[in-house]
Amino acid sequence: MNGEAHLSDLSLRLLGRAFDELDIEERRVVRAISDRAPTSRDAAEIVDAQTGRGDRLADRVAAVGGSWAFIIAFTVVLLAWMLLNSAVLERVGLAFDPYPFIFLNLMLSTLAAIQAPIIMMSQNRQAAKDRLTASVDYEINLRAELEIMRLHEKIDQMQINELAAKVDELCARMEAKGPEGSR
Repeated sequence: MNGEAHLSDLSLRLLGRAFDELDIEERRVVRAISDRAPTSRDAAEIVDAQTGRGDRLADRVAAVGGSWAFIIAFTVVLLAWMLLNSAVLERVGLAFDPYPFIFLNLMLSTLAAIQAPIIMMSQNRQAAKDRLTASVDYEINLRAELEIMRLHEKIDQMQINELAAKVDELCARMEAKGPEGSR
């Protein structure tokens, strides 16, 4: 039996569909069962292999921008800016961004305009990683379920063979006793 016919036969037995009717994950599982190869894969490793420099930078920016350390440091910088421009430098007439802090608003708007799409890129990448993880989990669960079904088939076949051997043994005993043994 050639490879494709074996895969098709295996998929029909296990999933009730021809191999070419299966989705990608199911095909991968049937191939792994046929090859007696492991199904599990590390989703993080796969995603990291496909990650470019920009994606890694977006992840770092999102990690920093979404941390308490950033929020606290940014709050301190904002308070210092406002205090410096309203209390300290204003007394000597050197305030470079007096109240209502228009330059500060411009900088904050620019930061938000740049940071938001970068964080969204990181979130999209995380969503792709989550989808891949779910796909890998599905493959592993499917593989476990199919292997359990195959074990049940083997145990059932063993029990049938054992029962058939016992029936043969009983028939042989009855034939050995002959017709007088049945009275």
